[in-house]
Amino acid sequence: MAEFDDIAVQARRREIATEHVLFWLIKYLEERQPGLIAYIEKSLDHLGDPAQDDTKDDEAVREIARRMLRGARSGS
Repeated sequence: MAEFDDIAVQARRREIATEHVLFWLIKYLEERQPGLIAYIEKSLDHLGDPAQDDTKDDEAVREIARRMLRGARSGS
């Protein structure tokens, strides 16, 4: 069980780090190239959850992306 926990912990840490880097990258680029966030927002209809079980929730994935983009836009 400890091995699974280690895998889950590592996945969570990678996710947190990836979100942080992407958030600040989007914020940086939007400041230098206005319109980037709007361009990404238009693509969200194509974003989905790859799960193949009852946890699949495309809209929940899209909402996370929307929150990240709102945060980058507002400078949070």
